[in-house]
Amino acid sequence: MPRGLDHIVHAVRDLDAAADLYQRLGFIVGARNRHSRSWGTQNHIVQFPGTYIELLAVTDTTGIAPHLARHFSFGAFNRDWLARGQGLSMLVLEGSGASDADAFRAAGIGDYELYEFERQGKRPDGTPVKLAFALAFASDPRAPGIGFFTCSQRDPENFWNPAFQCHANTSVAVAGVVLVAQVPSDHAEFLAAFAGADSRRTPDGVKITTPRGDIEVLTPAVFASRFDVSAPDISGGARLAALRFLVRDANLLAEVPGIAGRHAGNVIVIGRENAMGAVLVFEPSR
Repeated sequence: MPRGLDHIVHAVRDLDAAADLYQRLGFIVGARNRHSRSWGTQNHIVQFPGTYIELLAVTDTTGIAPHLARHFSFGAFNRDWLARGQGLSMLVLEGSGASDADAFRAAGIGDYELYEFERQGKRPDGTPVKLAFALAFASDPRAPGIGFFTCSQRDPENFWNPAFQCHANTSVAVAGVVLVAQVPSDHAEFLAAFAGADSRRTPDGVKITTPRGDIEVLTPAVFASRFDVSAPDISGGARLAALRFLVRDANLLAEVPGIAGRHAGNVIVIGRENAMGAVLVFEPSR
């Protein structure tokens, strides 16, 4: 069954600054949450219907669990990632738990144990609620700088809230993500197995259409031409480079105080220098 986008991790060194950035861009940013010491991370959530952006920082390295043969360490991955820079570190698709781990093992893209955990969340009125997740990890050797996993929520009614999805900048959905690679077709087989959907070649690279958002892989030259910003360094492998949002009025993002948005055709692009290592793209929803 095809897997749609669940969330994208935007890893940063200053979580307060990231929350401020997204708020200035007109997003509703949820309260700060704390993960276990084995991860050492804290986050803020920016929700859309069925998809979210996870603003994430590593705040305590003392208890982070190491990577093991069949255990992917979320904390260690993001700790090491942030030692090199900031930006989009992980691509997460909607999951079904143990069956995803079995499917990834059979496809040869991941032999990791299912990771299950709980944390406390809060409703808008401050009432605490339980949140529980099951994560199935995969890996692409040609993209060691991208974390891949699926996420299954045990108590989704405690997580999703329409009140958190009405953003002042008129964003209504995540349209997709964009990876940059020297040879996009090198990643087609992995991404098709990861998403459970067919990949297809396009004039620009490779594209996978999921039930919730597109996954595209472009060359650095095509990325720079399309978005009018430079591509990230891919000397260490493919990178997760851009987030595409659908908005009712993209022009609202063109003149945010202190943030230089630029027009690239009919879209507004916030470059890495203004978006803490990520490229944020705002496209008309109709």
